Amino acid sequence: MAGEPQADCLFCKIVSGDVPATVVRTSDTTVAFRDINPQAPTHVLVIPKAHYPDAGALAAAEPLIAADVLREAAAVAADEGNADTGYRIVFNTGSGAGQTVFHAHAHVLGGRGLNWPPG
Repeated sequence: MAGEPQADCLFCKIVSGDVPATVVRTSDTTVAFRDINPQAPTHVLVIPKAHYPDAGALAAAEPLIAADVLREAAAVAADEGNADTGYRIVFNTGSGAGQTVFHAHAHVLGGRGLNWPPG
């Protein structure tokens, strides 16, 4: 069922505390933790505590929680000292776009120049 924890989801296990992560922020609806394979000096994932497979599904079902993810992403950038120098928020959707964990999540990247287009 959408929004319910999934037994086989890595991020659901992080939310429940069954898998350790370096958590940097939490809110009633989100958890933010450091990426295990950082692509920039700041690389933090912000996830909803509720399970949705991608950003589009999250926004369609829970627009207020989607907004919480964005708000927390901005707070992470500020906490990390990137608010004034710039940062990127990325949602990968689908395996063709690089999504490897099918639980909606935002990547917050900063701390170095971020050229466009990426990759």
